[in-house]
This record gives sequence, structure tokens and C-alpha cells, in this order.
Amino acid sequence: MTHITTHVLDAATGDPAADVSIVLAHASGGAVTAEAAGAIVAHGSTNEDGRLALGPDALEPGDYTLTFLTGEYFAARETPTFHPYVTVTFTVDSSGRHLHVPLLLSPFAYSTYRGS
Repeated sequence: MTHITTHVLDAATGDPAADVSIVLAHASGGAVTAEAAGAIVAHGSTNEDGRLALGPDALEPGDYTLTFLTGEYFAARETPTFHPYVTVTFTVDSSGRHLHVPLLLSPFAYSTYRGS
């Protein structure tokens, strides 16, 4: 069963980024089916530790996106930002392996990687 988790850290403050809204969706183009392209699978917000588990316990193989609504996060903190949102596109394979997609965030930059 493929399970998606994320962890958002605010690099500007060194703190977990709480209350970041995140949307998990099928990606356009390489989606499970053409009808599912862009369809929202799940959504939620990070907890006080900047963490969130998303989606059903089992995702079908295919391409997906996680969209982090970073503009809303920084606006709530009255901090100007360059990125109104960050979208990370990734592939779920048939291994059923857990996927962790961390985001290191600042007002003018971000980085991500496949975590464990």
C-alpha cells in the first residue's frame, strides 16, 4: 500500500510550518486515467509539527502532485513571498512503498526530495 506523508519546515524561522494547506491530485498527462487528470485525491493542512499524512492507504500507480499553498502560509505571517504555491510532481509505482515528500520552505526559495 502506497502511503503519502509530508513534512514542511520553514527555513527562515527554523520552525515546522504549521497550517500549510496541501492538495494531493492526479497529475495531468501521466495520470492513472485521462479522466482522473487533475482530480483531487485528498487535501489537508500540516499540524503544529509541520506534518501531514494524505490520501487513501493505497494509491494506484501513476503520476501525482502535491500542491503546497505557500502564499497563504506566508500571508498569514505578513511575510512577502515569491512563490504563491509549490507543486511537486512525483510517480507512484507498483511497489506499494511508503512515500515521504518533505518541503524546506523560505519566502523566496524551496527544496524537496524523496524522504524515508
